[in-house]
Amino acid sequence: MAKQKKIEPLVGEDLLKKVKELENESKEDKAKQCGYYTVTKNGIERVNMMKFLNALIDAEGIQLDSSSGANGRGGRSASYRISVQSNGNLLIGSAYTTQMGLKPGDEFIITLGKKHIRLKQVDPEDLEDEVEEEED
Repeated sequence: MAKQKKIEPLVGEDLLKKVKELENESKEDKAKQCGYYTVTKNGIERVNMMKFLNALIDAEGIQLDSSSGANGRGGRSASYRISVQSNGNLLIGSAYTTQMGLKPGDEFIITLGKKHIRLKQVDPEDLEDEVEEEED
């Protein structure tokens, strides 16, 4: 089996030019063709979308950090906006859970509305009452 030579990831103007050439491709294909992927031991190609997007931001000259080290350890601050990930998940980051004082194992009830999702923290005492009612 002939091994395909991995290209060095494009940066700066070269990256922007290549992305424009690939305007009709999916973002994953753009990332891959610009060199933002790795090959596993089993020969599976994995796209590194985060590195690709960060390189695009850098190439465009967009300054996301107001100052370097603004957060001390390089973490993110809460923006109160999230996006559905490519696998369909919504991820609520630690900035929010820390702010609410949540701990591993804390549970929530999910209710769906027409255009909203509501999370209501389960009170451990309420959970005990539910279990007792089910046993009756």
